[in-house]
Amino acid sequence: MSQTVRSALGFAAIAAVSLYALVVVPQGGDVTTMINGSIYAAYAILALSLALIWGYGGVLSFGQAAFFGLAGYVYAVAGLNLGDTALAAVIAVAAAAGFAALLGYFMFWGRVSDVYLGVITLTVSLILYRFINQTAGEEWTIGAAPLGGFNGIPSTPIMTALGRPDEPLAPEQIYMLSVGALIVCYLVCRLVIATGFGRAVVAIRENPVRAELLGYDTRLYKLGVFVIGGAIAGVAGVAFANSVFVSPTMFNLQTNGQVIIWVIVGGLGTLAGPVIGCFAMLSLSTWLGSLDAGAWTDPNLVMGVVLTLCVVALRRGLLPTAQGFAERAVGAVAERLRAGSVGRARAAEDRP
Repeated sequence: MSQTVRSALGFAAIAAVSLYALVVVPQGGDVTTMINGSIYAAYAILALSLALIWGYGGVLSFGQAAFFGLAGYVYAVAGLNLGDTALAAVIAVAAAAGFAALLGYFMFWGRVSDVYLGVITLTVSLILYRFINQTAGEEWTIGAAPLGGFNGIPSTPIMTALGRPDEPLAPEQIYMLSVGALIVCYLVCRLVIATGFGRAVVAIRENPVRAELLGYDTRLYKLGVFVIGGAIAGVAGVAFANSVFVSPTMFNLQTNGQVIIWVIVGGLGTLAGPVIGCFAMLSLSTWLGSLDAGAWTDPNLVMGVVLTLCVVALRRGLLPTAQGFAERAVGAVAERLRAGSVGRARAAEDRP
């Protein structure tokens, strides 16, 4: 199967799924379905941010939850104080991108190795988690927004209609907004990869020494993709804040670990794969949580088993494995058709 055909089929599949999610699901879904769908979309955006940074930039960020949670809290605080949720969302994404730029500058210009990059990003996320957990007192109030400590900010404002600050969006509208944000972030990632900047980032991932010898400043390119990934994680944080409310769990180790698992299970080095992995693992966790079969259905235990199986049996992840299987099946069918046509042609030639 040629690259052009593969890209066309992939685009058609993504377009079909997007239309289904935006048009069909809202018509038949109840409020719970809309809220869960919004949460899934927010987490999928978070997985997409790591897919770009790690899969294409080669930077293992074990702390994407830092940008995710920071954007959520900035959105809640800005929304409660400004009264303009759209402006609060912009400020939140900008804050996540700015924090990623600051953190990335010290890491990349400090020539921190790949292993320590993961350690530093995880440590930063856990520091924020511990800090937010101890902000329960009245002294931790920013204007009209109490940080709330381990309780979070239950009064997180819901996105409102443009120009109508007194009309919060309904769950169906929040769902469509979250899915739309996921689609836009995916297209942005595709656009970034297709540019000269994206090709340079991939080249640096493959061989940083050769890229430096060719004149590329690897620190600058890594910082660029890290900031873009941080901004996308910020979008995820804003979407999540509108789906439920912000709390310290947005920064915790489980959130950071889940993102890594989603990317590995879905397929590292792809964009759609981590999104698929996110939806698959969240759906599995939700289903297991509804069962009453003891420790054997504990979502964390099952996620560990699934990750182990994927690493051992599906080393490339769900999407690349499925693509390889489909290509082999199509190739086998095409070969049989070709052999049949050749046989019929020879039989026709042998006729008197």
